Amino acid sequence: MIIGLISDTHGLIRAEVINNLQGCDLILHAGDVGKNDIIERIKKIAPVDFVYGNIDKNNDPAYIDKIIKLNETNLYLIHNINDIKVDLIDMNINIVVYGHSHKSKIYIKDGILYINPGSVGPKRFKLEPFMAKLYIMDNYDKHIYNLNTELKVNIEENIYEFERYKVEFIKIDA
Repeated sequence: MIIGLISDTHGLIRAEVINNLQGCDLILHAGDVGKNDIIERIKKIAPVDFVYGNIDKNNDPAYIDKIIKLNETNLYLIHNINDIKVDLIDMNINIVVYGHSHKSKIYIKDGILYINPGSVGPKRFKLEPFMAKLYIMDNYDKHIYNLNTELKVNIEENIYEFERYKVEFIKIDA
C-alpha cells in the first residue's frame, strides 16, 4: 500500500504534488488545508483522510485528529503534534502523521514512527517544500521486521525504513 502524505497546503496545490500523488492508494493531509477545493482535487486521485490545522476556519472537533486503521497498521493523523491528548501506546498506534512546522521530520519514539511530511504550500521560513510517501508492506515476516527497531536511513534517496514501513521524502520545486 502506498500512502501520499502532505500538509500545510495553505490554499496551494502544485501540479508537481498532484503528479507525485498519482498511484497512491490513500492520501493523508495533515492540516492547514487553506481551501476545501484542495481536498476535492486530491480526492480525484485517491481516497483522502484529512484534519484541519490552525489556519483552517472549520472548528469541528471531528477534524482535529483522526485514527486510520489499515489492516494491521494504526495511524494517528493530527496537525500540531503538541495537541495530542490521547495515549498513543494504549491505542496501539504504529505511526503518527503530523504537520504545522513546515519542516520534514522522521523519528521513532516509544516504538512509534513519527512523520512530518513538510509543507507543500507556499514556501515559508526558508524551508523547501516537501511531501512524503509511506509504503506499507502487507506481506512481511513478523519475525524479521520485529527485530528491526531502528530507523534505517538512505540519505542520498531520502528513504527511511522502520519495521515494515518505508518513507520517501520528495522535494517539490517551488
